[in-house]
Amino acid sequence: MKRLYLALAIVGALIPWWYFYQFFATQGFDLGQFVSALFANGAVAGFTLDVFISSVVFWLFMFAQARKGGPAPYLFVALNLVFGLSCALPAYLYAHEK
Repeated sequence: MKRLYLALAIVGALIPWWYFYQFFATQGFDLGQFVSALFANGAVAGFTLDVFISSVVFWLFMFAQARKGGPAPYLFVALNLVFGLSCALPAYLYAHEK
């Protein structure tokens, strides 16, 4: 499972950033426009908020696990913020595997 988690973390970093790259290549590096696009309609806003809520739950889980001897959460919070949950969660599971 450890290798699968690593592969999924890499895929989870590359695929979303491919789409982010396409957005920024066509729209320019305008964070305001990017955030507006995240809430462009109800369907997109639903997905955006779903990932946001899932990320918050993931952070709470990681900090609770760190008190029990789990991996330190700060790297995975950074991965979550920079690459997204689809990278941070499998990276955390990779680090958590023995």
